[in-house]
Amino acid sequence: MIKASIAVYRNAYLGLSGTTWSLAVVMLVNRAGTMVLPFMTVYLREEMHYSIAAAGWQIALFGAGAILGNFIGGRLTDKTGFYHVQFWSLFLNGVLFIVLGWMKTFSQIGACMFVIGTVGEAFRPANAAAIAYYSLPENRTRSYSLNRLAVNLGFSIGPAVGGLLSYQALFWVDGITCMLAALLLRMALPNDATTQKQKTDRTNKIDSSVWRDRIYLRFIIFVFLSALCFLQMFSMLPIFYKEQLNFSKPVVGIVLALNGLIIVITEMVLVFKLEGKRSPVQYISLGSFFIGLSYLILTIPLAGLTIAVMAMITITLGEMLMFPFINAFWVNRSSEHNRGQYAALFSMSFACAHVLAPTFGSQVVQHSNYHVLWYTVFVLCSIASIGFYSFKK
Repeated sequence: MIKASIAVYRNAYLGLSGTTWSLAVVMLVNRAGTMVLPFMTVYLREEMHYSIAAAGWQIALFGAGAILGNFIGGRLTDKTGFYHVQFWSLFLNGVLFIVLGWMKTFSQIGACMFVIGTVGEAFRPANAAAIAYYSLPENRTRSYSLNRLAVNLGFSIGPAVGGLLSYQALFWVDGITCMLAALLLRMALPNDATTQKQKTDRTNKIDSSVWRDRIYLRFIIFVFLSALCFLQMFSMLPIFYKEQLNFSKPVVGIVLALNGLIIVITEMVLVFKLEGKRSPVQYISLGSFFIGLSYLILTIPLAGLTIAVMAMITITLGEMLMFPFINAFWVNRSSEHNRGQYAALFSMSFACAHVLAPTFGSQVVQHSNYHVLWYTVFVLCSIASIGFYSFKK
């Protein structure tokens, strides 16, 4: 039994290219240094004495920059190649985090947050295009899962370490790790082959802008709906645990940490077992439904910790089914010369959801209650689930 389990885990990680592993290590280093953004609201409240509304505006400026950054990053990836976009996004973002630590006025911090969102999020479409380039069709979904694993590992390290540091140290550590990740990428990732291949593709390409792909544009609408619901986990769910279920701060943290723990332990194996068995949209549809179902579980009249754990397991299962296979869907619809555009539109939908999710959730709760929010989220996810399934050939 133990040997069989070990074999499954080993096979789940076999066959991935060395460059795919290098990209995952770069992502791990970068995300392990993610300390400023998780503590930015607390920093603005305690250190800068901002109101909740003022702090919210600063986070919104970052989100607006992120939308622009994903668009620009996708365009630059198709024009110059993913190597340079990734490197300069990481390196300049590191410099900007250090600069942010010295900003004092509302306008200075706001401008810096917007630029950080723009420069930093340009990395996403370039990184997504790089993963697609260095993976094979038969292991592409696992390659994206490996990247997600690195992200989750990094996020489990960064905020934990950041909680032990002074506010000024947060900016320096985050900035230095961004620049370190950039240097690591420069050492580990070849750039001559990618640049040459993309130039060749551009020479032979036809007019195939992502904005002409009506199927993908409809698909992105359902991605946005699912993301809007999924991201309630980071905005309204912690407050619900605290105010409605009366969880202490450590208990809230432990329940939320289950998400990353389950992903790290099981996602690669799950994707390995499912990849190539069915159409990706079937898994995406099921994942969206599970995300909605997880919030519906919160309305069940059981012990608070019981429904919280049940809901977290369900939403994590939905996340593991949905997000890796979404990448497989858009990669299959794109080619080397327009992959940045496809990745950018996907990332932009998430960036928009990041900006709107807290407002959407808080407004529903303010004008009704949490149960209405959970019912609404379930309905939206069910609509998205049906929408995703409609793309099945």
